[in-house]
Amino acid sequence: MKANYSVASEKSFFKRNAKKYMWFYLLAAPGMIYFIVFKYFPLWGILLAFQDYSPFLGFWKSPWIGFKHFQDFFTNEAFFLLLKNTLMLSLYNLTFYFPFVIFLAMMLSELSSVLMRKIVQTVIYLPHFLSWVVIVAITLIFFGPSGVINHYLAQTIGKEFAFMTSNEWFRPLAVFQGIWKEAGWGTVIFLAAIAGVNPDLYEAAKMDGAGRWRRIWHITLPGIRSTIIILLVLRVGSIMDANFMQVFLMSNGLNQDVSNVLDLYVYTVGLAKSQFSYGIAAGLFNSVIGLMMVVVSNYFAKKAGEDGVF
Repeated sequence: MKANYSVASEKSFFKRNAKKYMWFYLLAAPGMIYFIVFKYFPLWGILLAFQDYSPFLGFWKSPWIGFKHFQDFFTNEAFFLLLKNTLMLSLYNLTFYFPFVIFLAMMLSELSSVLMRKIVQTVIYLPHFLSWVVIVAITLIFFGPSGVINHYLAQTIGKEFAFMTSNEWFRPLAVFQGIWKEAGWGTVIFLAAIAGVNPDLYEAAKMDGAGRWRRIWHITLPGIRSTIIILLVLRVGSIMDANFMQVFLMSNGLNQDVSNVLDLYVYTVGLAKSQFSYGIAAGLFNSVIGLMMVVVSNYFAKKAGEDGVF
């Protein structure tokens, strides 16, 4: 009787909540359906990494080969180059993009004119809505072999630079593109965090004679530290993600020594060469490393006294 009563009470509790929060569930339903259909349901495809998958045999009849694809991937002579290129590009972005976004957000918050702030925000937000195809096309117009920059350099110093086709310039250009395209949009969360800092602290600091930079250092930065830590954890978690579309469009035969990253390799091997199982194994390795980075960085964030992501 007690067990039946417990089950009945749980059902009654579920019905009451379903009726009470019906509109909230309906509002969340599209997002939940999206994640179930496009994020969770495709996870069964991970099993293909342990098969010698053939489209003609199908999933059920393709032979199981265990970790062979992973062994082939780790022993591939290109593995360490791919890993190095991916980590280097991600670390460049983390080193330059992330601090710049924080700096930009603080500068925007210091603008006293509301009209000027809105104009600046609108201008720096606009590149976010451009596709990577457009961004790379603009880069080619300015930095290409016959672009504006090389045309100016040829007239002034009589020398041109292979910006788009050299190993030396690929990473700086990629980082510059990322900052120009996403830095403005990345300030949204930081501006919201800065707006939540108690304004009385600024008034007290002014009365004590603190200048603008001291107020930023001693009030603004500590006030948004939790936000910085959480976003840094998420950013570290995507350290194996080198932005496939950008790299795919910027890569060419002359800069592959630095532009050949894991995402591009998975696309080339898995789709272009139809080695589906091998490509999935490489992509699974990429995802597992990203998950481990999130867990480790979140652990250290909690050790530092912050809430962390989970």
